Amino acid sequence: MAGLVAPLGLLAGQWIANASALQATFTAEGPGMSGLAAGSWIADVKATWIDSLGISFFLAADGLTLIMLLLTFALGLLAVLCSWRGITEHVGAFHFMILWTVAGLAGVFLSLDLFLFYFFFEMMLIPMYFLIAVWGHEKRVYAAIKFFIFTQVSGLLMLVAIVALVFIHGRETGVYTFDFTQLLGTQMAASTAFILMLGFFFAFAVKLPAWPLHTWLPDAHTEAPTAVPCCWPACSSRSAPTACSASWCRSSRRRTRLPHHGADPGRGRHHLRPIMAYGQKDMKRLVAYTSVSHMGFVLLGVFAWNTLALQGVILQLVCHALSTGALFIMVGGLQDRIHTRDMDRMGGLWQVAPRMGGTAMFFAMASLGLPGLGNFVASSSSSSVCGR
Repeated sequence: MAGLVAPLGLLAGQWIANASALQATFTAEGPGMSGLAAGSWIADVKATWIDSLGISFFLAADGLTLIMLLLTFALGLLAVLCSWRGITEHVGAFHFMILWTVAGLAGVFLSLDLFLFYFFFEMMLIPMYFLIAVWGHEKRVYAAIKFFIFTQVSGLLMLVAIVALVFIHGRETGVYTFDFTQLLGTQMAASTAFILMLGFFFAFAVKLPAWPLHTWLPDAHTEAPTAVPCCWPACSSRSAPTACSASWCRSSRRRTRLPHHGADPGRGRHHLRPIMAYGQKDMKRLVAYTSVSHMGFVLLGVFAWNTLALQGVILQLVCHALSTGALFIMVGGLQDRIHTRDMDRMGGLWQVAPRMGGTAMFFAMASLGLPGLGNFVASSSSSSVCGR
């Protein structure tokens, strides 16, 4: 754990210190957002793919992307390790699905061509569906179908918005392209910007998920094998896509009020979801509801879009991924050993497993937001800004 936290801390510290530069980059004026289009990347690869349609193979990485990639790969490795003994059927196919999911997540973080981004965004849903439907628990088919319907419908809305944006940009400039750095500054009417933004917003709100579009996540996490909720905290829906969505909101803030109303689901979720968590007897479902609640702070911070809020968002992404992933792994380990997730039947575990109890208490307090731990700093930074 120390080997994982140290490099994450260094990267997060660098980006937290430069959150004002991140804000300035995305709020620059002019077509293509000159700060972003300048190409200030750690590494980037761009090659022509489908030139007739303006589609390119454009991948780029910066400091924030490296944090998300490191989280994805680390939690992907933990997903394999925590399933080492629990998965006994179709083991090769199971690990292939895990690798497929991790590859899709990495592609989402790195893509700067919107066609390529959408390809990876949808590609990672396929293995997730099979992981839940084949290796899940009692209601796995119901949970998998619900997950698929929610994510596919929202993804189609985003596809319509992407294609419409490309055509609007082509009509204005004569160049049809899916390059995000060129599309970001497209000029359009306020009503058009609002409608297109809804397509992106609903896709990201479902994947985040944001209240009231969150109902698929508790079922999916509860019925899925431990590897799925372990990987999900590093999912792109909580980082790069949401940040890209918000950056476009910033570029058209004077033309649409969506950035103001977009934070409303975040306010609703981090007040209502803890109440739902209190009523759960299934320990895995309880952790799932707390995970939904915590992402409300990310949504609040993203739509606040200032230095302190961005600091909270970056720190929340790192801390929540570690604490929630650890809690899901521990719940999965308990279920494998005592064959139940019912908390009414788990009395006396501290006496027989004191080290597990102490570890669980630490991560539970981190998830709670105990002062002195990263989650407290992250949630306080995000919510205090929106409260002013």
